[in-house]
Amino acid sequence: MSAQMQTQTKAIVTVAEMARMVGLSRARFYQLIGSAFPAPDRDPETDRPYYVEDAQKICLEVRRRNCGVDGKPILFYARRGGAPTMPKRRESKPQAKEKNKYTAIVDAMKGLGLVGVTDQQVSAAVAKLFPSGIAGVDEAEVIRSVFVQIQRQNSTDNLGR
Repeated sequence: MSAQMQTQTKAIVTVAEMARMVGLSRARFYQLIGSAFPAPDRDPETDRPYYVEDAQKICLEVRRRNCGVDGKPILFYARRGGAPTMPKRRESKPQAKEKNKYTAIVDAMKGLGLVGVTDQQVSAAVAKLFPSGIAGVDEAEVIRSVFVQIQRQNSTDNLGR
């Protein structure tokens, strides 16, 4: 096992990288510093924390043995699976993203002074200006084009009254 740990260690690593090496989130790793894991060394100039190779080996040994540097046993939970449910969520996100895209455009219109603009106006303008959709179109270009379209439409409506 020690030969295997030597291939896993580097001369120096960040705390985030050390957390990845032991299979923990950075937040959880920070919680366990001082009790389960040794405190990192710090760069005197930048005060940035890091682990040298010997400290990395200690951290890996703590993880392997489930016994902290304070001598107390510690349980590490395995990461949860979640792949089976993720495709279902991904399928439903594009619809929500499209609605959010129009909400962002409506908000941008309001920020540009078109206070009374509605989702329907933006949706109609997007459909007219971008018949193949706005996927792949720069958001700034969409906002600019929709703004000009709605402003022209409002000017024409005001002239007819």
